[in-house]
Amino acid sequence: MHAPLVVWVISDGKPGHVNQSQGLAEALARVTPTIIHALPALPAWRAALALLLKRVPGSSLPRPDLIVGAGHATHLTVLAARRARGGRAVVLMKPSLPRHWFDLCIVPQHDGIAADAQTLVTAGALNRIRPAATRDPHHGLLLIGGASKHFEWDSDALQVQIKSILARTPNTQWTLTTSRRTPADFVAQLPHHSDLSIVPHTATSPDWLPGQLARSGTVWVTPDSASMVFEALTAGADVGVFDLPVNPRSRVAWAIAHLADAQRITRFANWCAHGKLHPNTHPLAEADRCASWILTWLKSNI
Repeated sequence: MHAPLVVWVISDGKPGHVNQSQGLAEALARVTPTIIHALPALPAWRAALALLLKRVPGSSLPRPDLIVGAGHATHLTVLAARRARGGRAVVLMKPSLPRHWFDLCIVPQHDGIAADAQTLVTAGALNRIRPAATRDPHHGLLLIGGASKHFEWDSDALQVQIKSILARTPNTQWTLTTSRRTPADFVAQLPHHSDLSIVPHTATSPDWLPGQLARSGTVWVTPDSASMVFEALTAGADVGVFDLPVNPRSRVAWAIAHLADAQRITRFANWCAHGKLHPNTHPLAEADRCASWILTWLKSNI
Protein backbone atom coordinates (compact mmCIF):
# COMPACT_ATOMS: atom_id res chain seq x y z
CA MET A 1 0.00 0.00 0.00
CA HIS A 2 1.36 3.40 -1.00
CA ALA A 3 2.04 6.00 1.67
CA PRO A 4 -0.45 8.87 1.52
CA LEU A 5 0.48 12.00 -0.38
CA VAL A 6 1.42 14.77 2.05
CA VAL A 7 0.35 18.24 0.90
CA TRP A 8 1.32 21.44 2.66
CA VAL A 9 -0.94 24.36 1.77
CA ILE A 10 0.76 27.71 2.39
CA SER A 11 -1.96 30.30 2.97
CA ASP A 12 -1.95 34.10 2.88
CA GLY A 13 -5.39 34.06 4.51
CA LYS A 14 -7.19 35.57 1.51
CA PRO A 15 -10.40 33.59 0.88
CA GLY A 16 -9.95 33.50 -2.91
CA HIS A 17 -6.42 32.13 -2.66
CA VAL A 18 -7.36 29.63 0.06
CA ASN A 19 -10.23 28.47 -2.17
CA GLN A 20 -7.77 27.73 -5.00
CA SER A 21 -5.24 25.83 -2.89
CA GLN A 22 -7.87 23.84 -0.98
CA GLY A 23 -9.66 23.07 -4.25
CA LEU A 24 -6.49 21.47 -5.63
CA ALA A 25 -5.68 19.63 -2.39
CA GLU A 26 -9.21 18.23 -2.16
CA ALA A 27 -9.08 17.16 -5.82
CA LEU A 28 -5.84 15.28 -5.10
CA ALA A 29 -7.54 13.61 -2.12
CA ARG A 30 -10.34 12.38 -4.39
CA VAL A 31 -7.78 10.51 -6.50
CA THR A 32 -5.24 9.24 -3.96
CA PRO A 33 -4.98 9.05 -0.15
CA THR A 34 -3.84 12.52 0.90
CA ILE A 35 -2.94 14.27 4.15
CA ILE A 36 -3.41 18.05 4.00
CA HIS A 37 -1.69 20.49 6.35
CA ALA A 38 -2.34 24.25 6.20
CA LEU A 39 0.41 26.67 7.27
CA PRO A 40 0.30 30.47 7.26
CA ALA A 41 2.64 32.34 4.91
CA LEU A 42 5.45 34.10 6.75
CA PRO A 43 5.99 37.86 6.42
CA ALA A 44 8.43 38.50 3.56
CA TRP A 45 11.46 39.21 5.77
CA ARG A 46 10.86 36.11 7.89
CA ALA A 47 10.33 33.97 4.80
CA ALA A 48 13.62 35.24 3.31
CA LEU A 49 15.39 34.45 6.58
CA ALA A 50 13.79 30.99 6.73
CA LEU A 51 14.95 30.36 3.14
CA LEU A 52 18.49 31.42 4.06
CA LEU A 53 18.67 29.40 7.29
CA LYS A 54 16.73 26.36 5.98
CA ARG A 55 14.18 26.70 8.78
CA VAL A 56 10.44 26.88 8.43
CA PRO A 57 7.36 26.33 10.65
CA GLY A 58 6.01 22.81 10.44
CA SER A 59 9.11 21.00 11.70
CA SER A 60 6.83 18.55 13.55
CA LEU A 61 4.79 17.79 10.43
CA PRO A 62 5.52 14.90 8.04
CA ARG A 63 7.75 15.86 5.14
CA PRO A 64 5.66 17.25 2.26
CA ASP A 65 5.40 15.71 -1.18
CA LEU A 66 3.80 18.93 -2.46
CA ILE A 67 3.93 22.49 -1.14
CA VAL A 68 1.12 24.54 -2.68
CA GLY A 69 0.72 28.31 -2.62
CA ALA A 70 -1.66 30.80 -4.23
CA GLY A 71 -0.96 34.53 -3.92
CA HIS A 72 2.34 36.40 -4.26
CA ALA A 73 2.72 36.57 -0.46
CA THR A 74 3.07 32.76 -0.30
CA HIS A 75 5.95 32.38 -2.76
CA LEU A 76 8.95 32.86 -0.45
CA THR A 77 7.42 30.64 2.24
CA VAL A 78 6.79 27.90 -0.35
CA LEU A 79 10.44 28.05 -1.42
CA ALA A 80 11.66 28.14 2.19
CA ALA A 81 9.55 25.10 3.07
CA ARG A 82 10.93 23.15 0.12
CA ARG A 83 14.54 24.03 1.04
CA ALA A 84 14.01 23.05 4.67
CA ARG A 85 11.84 19.94 4.30
CA GLY A 86 11.98 18.83 0.64
CA GLY A 87 8.97 18.20 -1.61
CA ARG A 88 7.84 19.88 -4.81
CA ALA A 89 6.85 23.57 -4.93
CA VAL A 90 3.59 24.32 -6.77
CA VAL A 91 2.24 27.84 -7.41
CA LEU A 92 -1.31 28.49 -8.62
CA MET A 93 -0.67 31.66 -10.61
CA LYS A 94 1.92 33.46 -12.68
CA PRO A 95 4.54 33.91 -9.95
CA SER A 96 6.21 37.18 -9.09
CA LEU A 97 9.50 35.28 -8.84
CA PRO A 98 11.12 33.41 -11.79
CA ARG A 99 8.96 30.47 -12.80
CA HIS A 100 11.90 28.06 -12.94
CA TRP A 101 12.37 28.51 -9.19
CA PHE A 102 9.23 26.41 -8.74
CA ASP A 103 8.67 22.80 -9.74
CA LEU A 104 5.19 23.30 -11.19
CA CYS A 105 3.08 26.32 -12.13
CA ILE A 106 -0.69 26.18 -12.66
CA VAL A 107 -1.66 29.41 -14.40
CA PRO A 108 -5.06 30.75 -15.50
CA GLN A 109 -5.33 31.33 -19.23
CA HIS A 110 -5.81 35.10 -18.87
CA ASP A 111 -2.27 35.41 -17.41
CA GLY A 112 -0.97 34.85 -20.94
CA ILE A 113 1.60 32.14 -20.13
CA ALA A 114 2.24 29.29 -22.56
CA ALA A 115 1.98 25.72 -21.29
CA ASP A 116 5.14 23.61 -21.07
CA ALA A 117 6.34 20.49 -19.25
CA GLN A 118 6.12 22.25 -15.89
CA THR A 119 3.29 24.71 -16.57
CA LEU A 120 -0.40 23.85 -16.89
CA VAL A 121 -2.80 26.49 -18.21
CA THR A 122 -6.32 26.44 -16.77
CA ALA A 123 -9.65 28.05 -17.61
CA GLY A 124 -9.74 30.48 -14.70
CA ALA A 125 -8.74 30.08 -11.07
CA LEU A 126 -9.27 26.74 -9.33
CA ASN A 127 -12.05 26.34 -6.77
CA ARG A 128 -13.63 23.87 -4.35
CA ILE A 129 -16.98 23.59 -6.17
CA ARG A 130 -18.19 20.12 -7.12
CA PRO A 131 -20.62 19.50 -10.00
CA ALA A 132 -24.15 19.10 -8.70
CA ALA A 133 -25.98 15.83 -9.39
CA THR A 134 -29.35 17.58 -9.67
CA ARG A 135 -30.28 21.24 -10.01
CA ASP A 136 -33.60 23.02 -9.73
CA PRO A 137 -34.43 24.66 -13.08
CA HIS A 138 -36.81 26.99 -11.24
CA HIS A 139 -34.18 28.35 -8.87
CA GLY A 140 -31.74 31.01 -9.99
CA LEU A 141 -28.87 32.92 -8.41
CA LEU A 142 -27.82 36.55 -8.99
CA LEU A 143 -24.22 37.24 -7.91
CA ILE A 144 -23.39 40.94 -7.64
CA GLY A 145 -19.82 42.20 -7.34
CA GLY A 146 -18.70 45.79 -7.35
CA ALA A 147 -16.10 48.31 -8.42
CA SER A 148 -12.98 46.84 -10.02
CA LYS A 149 -10.22 47.81 -12.44
CA HIS A 150 -11.62 45.43 -15.05
CA PHE A 151 -15.12 46.89 -15.62
CA GLU A 152 -16.74 50.24 -14.99
CA TRP A 153 -19.38 49.86 -12.30
CA ASP A 154 -22.87 51.10 -13.26
CA SER A 155 -25.54 50.47 -10.61
CA ASP A 156 -28.35 51.93 -12.71
CA ALA A 157 -27.58 49.68 -15.69
CA LEU A 158 -27.49 46.62 -13.43
CA GLN A 159 -30.80 47.51 -11.81
CA VAL A 160 -32.41 47.66 -15.28
CA GLN A 161 -30.92 44.28 -16.22
CA ILE A 162 -32.08 42.64 -12.97
CA LYS A 163 -35.62 43.97 -13.48
CA SER A 164 -35.61 42.59 -17.02
CA ILE A 165 -34.54 39.13 -15.83
CA LEU A 166 -37.27 39.11 -13.16
CA ALA A 167 -39.90 40.19 -15.69
CA ARG A 168 -38.93 37.57 -18.27
CA THR A 169 -38.56 34.55 -15.94
CA PRO A 170 -41.93 34.31 -14.14
CA ASN A 171 -41.42 30.67 -13.12
CA THR A 172 -38.06 31.17 -11.41
CA GLN A 173 -37.36 32.00 -7.78
CA TRP A 174 -34.24 34.19 -7.63
CA THR A 175 -31.77 34.63 -4.78
CA LEU A 176 -29.46 37.65 -4.97
CA THR A 177 -26.30 38.10 -2.96
CA THR A 178 -23.71 40.86 -2.87
CA SER A 179 -19.97 41.04 -2.24
CA ARG A 180 -17.82 43.24 -0.02
CA ARG A 181 -17.23 45.42 -3.13
CA THR A 182 -20.93 46.09 -3.80
CA PRO A 183 -21.86 49.77 -3.27
CA ALA A 184 -23.66 50.30 0.04
CA ASP A 185 -26.81 51.72 -1.57
CA PHE A 186 -27.22 48.99 -4.22
CA VAL A 187 -29.55 46.69 -2.25
CA ALA A 188 -31.86 49.57 -1.30
CA GLN A 189 -32.44 50.30 -5.00
CA LEU A 190 -33.47 46.74 -5.86
CA PRO A 191 -37.11 46.13 -6.79
CA HIS A 192 -39.46 44.54 -4.25
CA HIS A 193 -40.49 41.40 -6.10
CA SER A 194 -42.19 38.21 -4.91
CA ASP A 195 -39.68 36.09 -6.87
CA LEU A 196 -36.59 37.80 -5.44
CA SER A 197 -34.90 37.00 -2.13
CA ILE A 198 -31.94 39.16 -1.09
CA VAL A 199 -29.14 37.77 1.08
CA PRO A 200 -26.34 40.31 1.71
CA HIS A 201 -22.85 38.83 1.76
CA THR A 202 -22.62 39.71 5.47
CA ALA A 203 -25.41 37.18 6.14
CA THR A 204 -23.74 34.25 4.36
CA SER A 205 -21.54 31.48 5.77
CA PRO A 206 -18.55 29.97 3.89
CA ASP A 207 -20.77 27.06 2.82
CA TRP A 208 -23.68 29.22 1.65
CA LEU A 209 -22.53 29.94 -1.90
CA PRO A 210 -21.46 26.35 -2.73
CA GLY A 211 -24.86 25.21 -1.47
CA GLN A 212 -26.68 27.74 -3.64
CA LEU A 213 -24.59 26.89 -6.71
CA ALA A 214 -25.32 23.21 -6.17
CA ARG A 215 -29.09 23.71 -6.46
CA SER A 216 -29.37 26.57 -8.98
CA GLY A 217 -30.20 25.83 -12.59
CA THR A 218 -29.27 29.36 -13.69
CA VAL A 219 -26.67 31.80 -12.39
CA TRP A 220 -26.19 35.42 -13.42
CA VAL A 221 -22.89 37.06 -12.44
CA THR A 222 -21.45 40.55 -12.81
CA PRO A 223 -18.35 40.25 -15.04
CA ASP A 224 -15.98 41.68 -12.42
CA SER A 225 -16.59 38.51 -10.37
CA ALA A 226 -14.61 36.22 -12.67
CA SER A 227 -13.96 33.60 -9.97
CA MET A 228 -17.73 33.32 -9.42
CA VAL A 229 -18.24 32.81 -13.16
CA PHE A 230 -15.84 29.86 -13.09
CA GLU A 231 -17.44 28.47 -9.92
CA ALA A 232 -20.87 28.57 -11.56
CA LEU A 233 -19.49 26.83 -14.65
CA THR A 234 -17.92 24.17 -12.41
CA ALA A 235 -21.21 23.59 -10.55
CA GLY A 236 -22.90 22.90 -13.88
CA ALA A 237 -25.36 25.81 -13.97
CA ASP A 238 -26.24 27.73 -17.12
CA VAL A 239 -24.39 31.03 -16.74
CA GLY A 240 -25.33 34.53 -17.80
CA VAL A 241 -23.08 37.57 -17.39
CA PHE A 242 -24.41 41.08 -16.86
CA ASP A 243 -23.23 43.82 -19.21
CA LEU A 244 -20.92 46.50 -17.81
CA PRO A 245 -18.57 48.90 -19.65
CA VAL A 246 -15.26 47.13 -20.11
CA ASN A 247 -11.64 48.12 -19.61
CA PRO A 248 -10.18 46.95 -22.96
CA ARG A 249 -6.76 46.31 -21.38
CA SER A 250 -8.11 44.02 -18.67
CA ARG A 251 -7.04 40.37 -18.71
CA VAL A 252 -10.18 39.46 -16.74
CA ALA A 253 -12.33 41.16 -19.40
CA TRP A 254 -10.45 39.14 -22.03
CA ALA A 255 -11.22 35.93 -20.12
CA ILE A 256 -14.93 36.78 -19.97
CA ALA A 257 -14.94 37.58 -23.71
CA HIS A 258 -13.22 34.27 -24.44
CA LEU A 259 -15.92 32.37 -22.49
CA ALA A 260 -18.65 34.24 -24.36
CA ASP A 261 -17.05 33.50 -27.75
CA ALA A 262 -16.82 29.82 -26.79
CA GLN A 263 -20.53 29.88 -25.81
CA ARG A 264 -19.71 28.80 -22.26
CA ILE A 265 -21.54 31.87 -20.94
CA THR A 266 -24.20 34.22 -22.33
CA ARG A 267 -23.92 37.98 -22.22
CA PHE A 268 -27.03 39.87 -21.14
CA ALA A 269 -27.50 41.56 -24.55
CA ASN A 270 -27.35 38.19 -26.28
CA TRP A 271 -29.87 36.73 -23.84
CA CYS A 272 -32.21 39.67 -24.55
CA ALA A 273 -31.97 38.99 -28.26
CA HIS A 274 -32.46 35.21 -28.10
CA GLY A 275 -34.30 34.63 -24.81
CA LYS A 276 -32.14 31.74 -23.63
CA LEU A 277 -28.75 30.94 -22.14
CA HIS A 278 -26.16 28.66 -23.69
CA PRO A 279 -26.52 25.28 -21.93
CA ASN A 280 -23.63 24.23 -19.70
CA THR A 281 -23.36 20.73 -21.13
CA HIS A 282 -19.75 20.17 -20.03
CA PRO A 283 -19.16 21.61 -16.54
CA LEU A 284 -15.61 22.65 -15.80
CA ALA A 285 -13.53 20.31 -13.61
CA GLU A 286 -10.21 22.15 -13.60
CA ALA A 287 -9.11 21.16 -10.08
CA ASP A 288 -9.55 17.49 -10.99
CA ARG A 289 -7.64 17.99 -14.25
CA CYS A 290 -4.80 19.69 -12.36
CA ALA A 291 -4.67 16.90 -9.77
CA SER A 292 -4.37 14.28 -12.50
CA TRP A 293 -1.63 16.29 -14.24
CA ILE A 294 0.37 16.68 -11.00
CA LEU A 295 0.14 12.97 -10.12
CA THR A 296 1.27 11.99 -13.63
CA TRP A 297 4.17 14.45 -13.38
CA LEU A 298 5.20 13.09 -9.97
CA LYS A 299 5.26 9.50 -11.27
CA SER A 300 7.61 10.48 -14.11
CA ASN A 301 9.85 12.64 -11.87
CA ILE A 302 10.43 10.37 -8.88
